[in-house]
Amino acid sequence: MPDGVIPSTSPCHADPSLPPVRTDWTRDEIAALIALPFPELMFRAQSVHRARFDPTEIQISTLLSIKTGGCPEDCAYCPQSAKHEDGGVKASRLMAVEAVLKEARAARDAGAARFCMGAAWRSPKDHDLETVCAMVEGVKSLGMETCVTLGMLDDRQAHRLREAGLDYYNHNLDTSPEHYGSIISTRTYQERLDTLAHVRDAGINVCCGGIVGMGENDDDRAGLIASLASLPRHPESVPINLLVRVAGTPLAGADPVDPIDFVRIIAAARIAMPASRVRLAAGREDMTDEAQTLCFLAGANSIFYGEKLLTTPNPEASRDARLLARLGMHTSLAQA
Repeated sequence: MPDGVIPSTSPCHADPSLPPVRTDWTRDEIAALIALPFPELMFRAQSVHRARFDPTEIQISTLLSIKTGGCPEDCAYCPQSAKHEDGGVKASRLMAVEAVLKEARAARDAGAARFCMGAAWRSPKDHDLETVCAMVEGVKSLGMETCVTLGMLDDRQAHRLREAGLDYYNHNLDTSPEHYGSIISTRTYQERLDTLAHVRDAGINVCCGGIVGMGENDDDRAGLIASLASLPRHPESVPINLLVRVAGTPLAGADPVDPIDFVRIIAAARIAMPASRVRLAAGREDMTDEAQTLCFLAGANSIFYGEKLLTTPNPEASRDARLLARLGMHTSLAQA
């Protein structure tokens, strides 16, 4: 457990009298939320958050790249794409199972409740999937929740991961349907939705969110949250990423996002998906403590812990521990 961070033993709480979770949010409704006066937006987000979660509790996950670089996709934000040779990421082979379990043990000892594994594939080959399944089984044996992100899955692959005991599958929508074609051409929005459907059908929890700062407009940001909040069932985890501008990728020169605008997206996600964990994900390295604090106040209640998120930097664990201690917040031992 990180120094100075108090563990929580109480699960998130929900009042049975609360209104049912909606899955019919429209873009216009989300846009209206985002445009609210900031104090009103924060009040609404905090009210929704407090009704279902302990507002002082943060769930911690750790993310490890188990196969880095060489991806055939052309995602404009990603240095792992083989099409962005100037991104500075060299392709590597899939890690050995025991090497991954060593990292998982260290993450568990540092306070992580969930261990996430990412591989830079368009979709996994069957023999690689079996190795990943062995990783999942090993991490589960350590008493941690498991999550993987491996690209597109078919129905059979999703069920194989479920047999191995996988808890969560991450597959982000990234942005709005309208802006998506400006970011990725090698995979369609519908293919992403199809993978999410396969994961759901297999009985695996969904981790799905997006990225802010890829040249999208306000309508696109509302469209992303509306797309997530109108899925047949909301993702259990919703990572909201702030673009990490990596040299050598097409988005290296993207304009920075105003911190208040980013907090507005966090708040809208919390209001529209009240029972989901909203994860403050990539981009925290460039956020001030004050900006992160506003995100927590807006309803973010999960972070990735550790020095790196796949190939991009993340705040040092000691910085996170100090911030949470200053805020009187604690990490979660309850399962999300």
